[in-house]
Amino acid sequence: MKIRWRLRMAAAQREVWTGTELRRLLAEKAGLELSSASVSALFTKEPSQMKMTTLAALCTALECTPNDLIEVDTTPVERPVAPPRPVAELPQVASARGRSMPPL
Repeated sequence: MKIRWRLRMAAAQREVWTGTELRRLLAEKAGLELSSASVSALFTKEPSQMKMTTLAALCTALECTPNDLIEVDTTPVERPVAPPRPVAELPQVASARGRSMPPL
């Protein structure tokens, strides 16, 4: 499964070209105050995690849905089948006094 962050494309389709414009929209329409660095990171990098309130604010500011911001490829990933590993044989040790060996 692969996830693509499409904030930049969604913003561009709505004539929002810079982080400054997005930051202003977030404050005006959604009431969310983010730092310039945070908005820049959202604009330029794929986030590894995000608060639901931030996602909702982005949707409100850009008048879009989460599907416009996140693209999920649900194509199943095939895993290679590993060949079976041989089972190691335990060495046979003869006891000099006729006693058995302790369990391993």
